[in-house]
Amino acid sequence: MFSLQVNFYASLRKISGGKAVGFSLPEGSTVQQLLEAVLTRYPEMRDKLLDQNGELDRHAHIIINGRNSPLLEQGLETSISSEDSVSIFPIGHF
Repeated sequence: MFSLQVNFYASLRKISGGKAVGFSLPEGSTVQQLLEAVLTRYPEMRDKLLDQNGELDRHAHIIINGRNSPLLEQGLETSISSEDSVSIFPIGHF
């Protein structure tokens, strides 16, 4: 397991209760698994992050080390670690 700080922006901060929130994830976790952990803890973020098909909306952004997740080599299947910087923006706020 490793700990990861996630920074939330705009309307997500009201839901998370603050800017930075810690998550514990198994070693080798991916961006997708982090997204699932976020939505498990904060189900009310679903409509602010996912499209009608349950996929990350193209107007919502998960930024890993300054790069938008779709631009990462493996997209949402990219592995993350405690060393990574993670920011999440809701639909329409980037």
